[in-house]
Amino acid sequence: MAEIDKSISFDGRDIRLKVGLLAPQAGGTVLIESGDTAVLVTATRSEAREGIDFLPLTVDYEERLYAAGRIPGGIMRREGRPPEKAILTSRLIDRPLRPLFPSWLRDDLQIIAFTLSMDEQVPPDVLAVTGASIATLMAQIPFNGPMAAVRVGLVGDDFIINPTYAEVEAGDLDLVVAGSPDGVIMVEAGANQLSERDIIEAIDFGYEAVRDLIQAQIDLVEELGLKIIKEEPPEVDQTLENYIRDRASADIKKILAQFEFTKNDRDTALDAVKETIASEIEALGEEDPIRVAATEDSKALGNTFKAITKHFMRRQIIEDNVRVDGRKLDEVRPVSSKVSVLPRRVHGSGLFNRGLTQVLSVCTLGTPGDAQSLNDDLQADQFKRYLHHYNFPPFSVGETKPMRAPGRREIGHGALAERAILPVLPSKEQFPYVIRVVSEVLSSNGSTSMGSVCGSTLALMDAGVPITKPVSGAAMGLIKEGDEVRVLTDIQGIEDFLGDMDFKVAGTDTGITALQMDMKISGLSLEVIKQAVEQAKDARLHILDKMMQTIDQPRSDTSPFAPRLLTIRIDPDMIGLVIGPGGKTIKGITEETGAKIDIEDNGIVTISAIDETRAKKARNIVQGMTRKLHEGDVYIGRVTRIIPIGAFVEFLPGKEGMIHISQLADYRVGKVEDEVAVGDEVIVKVREIDNKGRINLTRLGIHPDQAAAAREAAATNR
Repeated sequence: MAEIDKSISFDGRDIRLKVGLLAPQAGGTVLIESGDTAVLVTATRSEAREGIDFLPLTVDYEERLYAAGRIPGGIMRREGRPPEKAILTSRLIDRPLRPLFPSWLRDDLQIIAFTLSMDEQVPPDVLAVTGASIATLMAQIPFNGPMAAVRVGLVGDDFIINPTYAEVEAGDLDLVVAGSPDGVIMVEAGANQLSERDIIEAIDFGYEAVRDLIQAQIDLVEELGLKIIKEEPPEVDQTLENYIRDRASADIKKILAQFEFTKNDRDTALDAVKETIASEIEALGEEDPIRVAATEDSKALGNTFKAITKHFMRRQIIEDNVRVDGRKLDEVRPVSSKVSVLPRRVHGSGLFNRGLTQVLSVCTLGTPGDAQSLNDDLQADQFKRYLHHYNFPPFSVGETKPMRAPGRREIGHGALAERAILPVLPSKEQFPYVIRVVSEVLSSNGSTSMGSVCGSTLALMDAGVPITKPVSGAAMGLIKEGDEVRVLTDIQGIEDFLGDMDFKVAGTDTGITALQMDMKISGLSLEVIKQAVEQAKDARLHILDKMMQTIDQPRSDTSPFAPRLLTIRIDPDMIGLVIGPGGKTIKGITEETGAKIDIEDNGIVTISAIDETRAKKARNIVQGMTRKLHEGDVYIGRVTRIIPIGAFVEFLPGKEGMIHISQLADYRVGKVEDEVAVGDEVIVKVREIDNKGRINLTRLGIHPDQAAAAREAAATNR
C-alpha cells in the first residue's frame, strides 16, 4: 500500500493520518497524530471459529511508557497489567465500533492500539477511537462506518474541540462524542453540573467535527482506491427458524403481556416454552430436516427464541406504549433506600433499591497516605483521593460462575459512578480525607451503575462527607422500529438486552455530572438524544426526592471509627527537620503518639490517629519542632536531665534548651539539684540562640503576664 498523509484541522489543531507506513502485515493500519501524540492502530481479521454465534471482537489499547520518556518501575522494568486508564480507553474504542459491524459477522476481529508518543497537551484516547475506524476500513472488513470521535471541552462560555489536558482541567466539561454517518453512536462525559441544554449543544458541536473526520476517511479510502465494504448477509435455511416461530410466537406474546409477572416468573415461563419446543424437535424422526438442522446448529433454538421475544417486546412498546412490567414509558420503578445498614465500625453505608436492582455502597475514610498513585500510566504523576470500586458478583443475577479479578465492565461502571460524584466532593482543604466507596451489586435488573451513583451518595452522606449536593442517576433506553421511536425511562434488564440504547445520566437538582450513551444501532439523531436527556432529568429528580426522604444532608460528624485528621502548614524548609535522617524523627513521633504523619512538598502536614488526643499530641510535637523561636519568648517546660553546669528543659515538643546554673535563680546556686529536679515543670524564657542553633534559656526577668500567657498556651495545647 502506498504511503499517504492526510491532515484535518479543528480550531487550529491538526489531526494527521498516515497509512502505509507501519505494520505492513496487519490487515489494516494507521498512524494517527496530533501535536506530539501518536497512536498506532491496527485491525486484523481471521476466519470464523466453528460454533461461534456472536461477533468475537477484541479491542486492546496499550500504553508504552517510552511514549512519555519514562522507564517502568517494578522488578521487571517492563509494562505489566494494563492500568485503569488503558482499560477505559479500550472500552471507549469498543463501544462505538462494535454496533457498526454486521450482526451476522462471525470472523475473529482484533483492534490493537499503541500510544507510541505522547506530549502533555493531546490525550490519545479519542485519536485511538478514530484510528480504529480507519484501520478497519483499510483491512476491508465489512463495516457500517466510517466512525470518528472527538473530545469537547468548555472553557468559559466557549466549546473547544479536542482540548488539551490543561483546558479539560480548567473547564466544566469533558465530553467525548463518537458518531457515524447515521448519527451519534456514543457519548461519554463528566460535567460540573451543566444544564441539559448545555450538554445537548456540546454534543451537537462535537458531532459537527465528527462529520469532518468521517469525510476525511471517505476521501482517504477513495484516494487509496479502496471501497467501504458492506457485504450482504449469507443466506440461511429458514426451515428450522420458521418451525420455531410457528410454535413459540403465540406463547411468547402472551407471556410478555402478563404485566403482573416478576422477572423470575417471566423467565420461568419463557424457559418452559423453549423446553417444550426442544422436546418436540427431539421427538421428530432422526431423518427429519427440522431435527437434522437443530442438531447441526445447537444454538438455533435459543437464538430464534431470543429474536421472537425481542420482536414482540418491541412491538408491544411501539404499538401499545406499554412495557413488559406494565409501566408507562416515562415511569420509574419503585425506589427505596436506607443508610447505616452496617454497624458503625463501617464509616458509612447506603442501600439503594430500584425495582429488582439493589446496590449496597460502603464508604471508608482514609488518610492522605491512602491516596492512589497514578504513576503506572502515561499521565503525569498524580494521586486520586476519591476512589469508587464496583463489584458484580454472579449471585446478583442468580448465576454461578468463578469469582475473578474485576473485568472491564466492572472497571468501566466504577469509573462512571466515580465521575458522577467528583463534582460535588469537598475540596482537600475542607475535607482532607481520602475517600473510598465500594458498591456491591446485590441484585441486578438494569442500571446498576446508576444504582451505584445513588448508593454512593447515601453512603457519603452517612459517613459525614460534606458533599455540596446529592447525586442520583437513571438509565434511559430506546426502541426504534423504522421511523417509530420510543424513549424508555429506567430500563430493566430485558429492555437493555433487547433494546437499542443504554443512556445513563447522573446529576444533581442543578445539572448533569456524568453521562454515558451506548447504541446497538448505527446512529441516533440529536432530537432523540435531546428527548432522552430531558426525560432523564425528570427521572433523576424523582429518584433524588426519594433519597432525600432517607437522608437529606451529610451527617455533622464522621464515624467514631474513622481516623481523626488534623492539618497544619509548616515552612517547606523545615520538612527535612521533621523527617530526620533516614526518617528517624518522624518514625519516633509515630511510635510515641501512635499517629500517622503525611507531609506534602508544599509544607502541608496531615496528622491522623484513631483518636483526637493522639493526633493533637503529634501535632504539638511537629509544631514545636518547626516553630521559629525568638529571644524573649516565654514557655512552660519540663526538666529532662541535669548536668553539673545546668538543666535541660523541653519547652516545646521536640525542642530542648539548657538553663545554665547561673540562670536558675537571681542568687548564687550551689548545686543545680538544689533548684530543680528531673520532671519539674518550670517557666523559662529564650535568652539566646547561638550560631550553632543551640538554645539557651533563663528563669530570670520573666514578667508575671508572660508567665500567665505561657500557662494558658500550654493548657490549650494539651
